[in-house]
Amino acid sequence: MNTSVLPGDSFNQHHWSIWDALPWVLGLAVFYLFDGYLALGTIVIIMIIACMSLNLVLGYGGVETLGHAAFFGIGAYVAGLWAIHVTPEPITGLFAAAAVSALFGLLSGYFLMRMRSLTLLMLTLAVGMAVYEFANKWSSVTGGDDGLSGISVAPLFGVFEFDLVGRTGYLYALGVLFIVFLLFRAVVCSPFGLALRGVRENIWRMKLIGSPVTQRLVTAYTLAGAVAGMGGALYAQTIQVVGLDSLSFELSGNLLIMVVLGGVGRLYGPFVGAIIFLLVQDRAAAFSPQHWMFAIGLVLILSVKLSENKFIQKAGHGLKKWTMW
Repeated sequence: MNTSVLPGDSFNQHHWSIWDALPWVLGLAVFYLFDGYLALGTIVIIMIIACMSLNLVLGYGGVETLGHAAFFGIGAYVAGLWAIHVTPEPITGLFAAAAVSALFGLLSGYFLMRMRSLTLLMLTLAVGMAVYEFANKWSSVTGGDDGLSGISVAPLFGVFEFDLVGRTGYLYALGVLFIVFLLFRAVVCSPFGLALRGVRENIWRMKLIGSPVTQRLVTAYTLAGAVAGMGGALYAQTIQVVGLDSLSFELSGNLLIMVVLGGVGRLYGPFVGAIIFLLVQDRAAAFSPQHWMFAIGLVLILSVKLSENKFIQKAGHGLKKWTMW
């Protein structure tokens, strides 16, 4: 039997190989070779983190949601307010944002994860819009339409200052991404991760065998909220301003598109999807600011058609082997 590892295997399975170093090598290469794009690179990294959190509940747990930006925005506002009113030290702000977002995920997930299908989809949208309106009306704290400004972040570990070029912010975000990736890899490869995939495939069968489905989904939703909150905190600390767009339905939709582009339920899917989406967005917006969404839609349609053709080819190959047997 041939046990050699092909490049694509690392992106479909959860074993370590030399190809797992590729994203991190590329990340460091951008830092050293493309310092003019570090601001864009930081946003890409932050969106990868947010997409990983969505991929956990959608790709592995089968939970459809249209309000995932609520976690991201809560983390951003908490980190911004923490820097203004408590301490500008970034690491404590990061953990504070993760804690508050996780708490919101736990409380909302306790009710939401009991729902299914279209009801769940609409309720997540309603919760996301409620959080958006709450932040908009509480303008004395959040800044409302004007956004939360005046955020000042202290040097990372008391040594590395956040410069205008974005070197510290980029490496800071890349380091957080690496830790989150290791955490998610451990989660999806654990018995808990296998149970989540079982829920995604057949929730009623999992209930029949005695699996605590609701508790597992609430746990995954809470963890996803914490990680999305960390992404929002990174956004606030590196951009140093937080607007209502961090809570918007548009952001929730964009995150969903990125996850679909990269491959739902794939460990490296958020990397691929976020990079494709944001690079196409950047280049298309520079070419045509009014019609850049057309390019995004075209890429999404092509990716779906290619995946369908691949599925049809695999199905036909399997049917041919079955008939020959």
